Amino acid sequence: MPIETTAGVAPVTIHPLAARRILRFAFGTALSLAFSQAANWPMGFIAPVFTALILSLPLPPPKLRQGIMFVVALLAPMAVGVLMLPFMHHARWAGILLVTVSLYYSFYYTAKGGSPVMGTFMTVGLTVIVTIGSVNIDVIFLLVQSLGLGAVSGLAFVWIAHALMPDPPPDPALAIAKPAPPPPPLLAEARSNARRALLIVLPVALLFMYMSGSPAYTVVMIKVASMGQQATSDHSRTMGRSLLASTVWGGIGAVIGWNLLNVWPSLLIYTLFIGLAGLVYGRGFFRGPDLHPNYSMWSYAFITLIVILGPSVTAGEGGTGAGAAFWTRLSLFAIIAVYGSTAVAVYDAFAGRSKKATD
Repeated sequence: MPIETTAGVAPVTIHPLAARRILRFAFGTALSLAFSQAANWPMGFIAPVFTALILSLPLPPPKLRQGIMFVVALLAPMAVGVLMLPFMHHARWAGILLVTVSLYYSFYYTAKGGSPVMGTFMTVGLTVIVTIGSVNIDVIFLLVQSLGLGAVSGLAFVWIAHALMPDPPPDPALAIAKPAPPPPPLLAEARSNARRALLIVLPVALLFMYMSGSPAYTVVMIKVASMGQQATSDHSRTMGRSLLASTVWGGIGAVIGWNLLNVWPSLLIYTLFIGLAGLVYGRGFFRGPDLHPNYSMWSYAFITLIVILGPSVTAGEGGTGAGAAFWTRLSLFAIIAVYGSTAVAVYDAFAGRSKKATD
């Protein structure tokens, strides 16, 4: 009698299109990081973050006009933030009101179906400039230059990755059977998600506005801004778990990378590690031709990994100085994740109560 050795065991397979996109994501992000590190930019980790944001979506390569719009979406809020700085210094409550309205719009834009990349660029540009500039205006131009250069370089490596690893030709049979796109979210739901994101980001932004050391926490504000955008896309029931899980998995990856680089400090090892992390985390991005249900958590986990690990590597301090900064940053990210999950739970509790009261 033959023995069924494969009974109950299903082989793990990856859709060819998803496999191509995962490989392109890992390769493009690692290549972007290697270039920015070799160029020795002050904030070299910004370029791979922007590359990862775009390559993690199942989209064709952006055209030149779209690329320019992405950069404008980052720099325009920075210009608005610079215009707000006189209010922040001389009429702070008016400045805070302007910041609140601007942040709400950036979250509402994404929540009602706008591009998540554009929304993230707008939120990062606004929060970083306002929180840093309200304390130390001397670093503004360096910050704008670093973010702008990182955005342009990140886009360039998106195009390079797509040129070297294009999507295979679409299957005509699948194109005919392609389901209709999901309807846009209801405006009431979009406004609720935008308010929830604002609740997460605004208190942290206000705290940093009054902290004399806020320029040292630029990467923390980038994480907070991306966390706010995450709050516009996840459903209420999974939002808190997603915030914590993305920080935990991103932190675990950062710790592994930090210890690996302590043993073998090398740009080659750093690049290979980011590429390997892209392959591992990228499995949670794509499922066939569409996004994976856990895309939001895994994509923000990968961004968390880079923004925790990148500044310590870029600083090049070495020894205990860089190590202390790394662990401090990791602790701040953990605190912010717990705060974000708590804020979501509080908002959802009050929002649910008010909804029941109006029914």
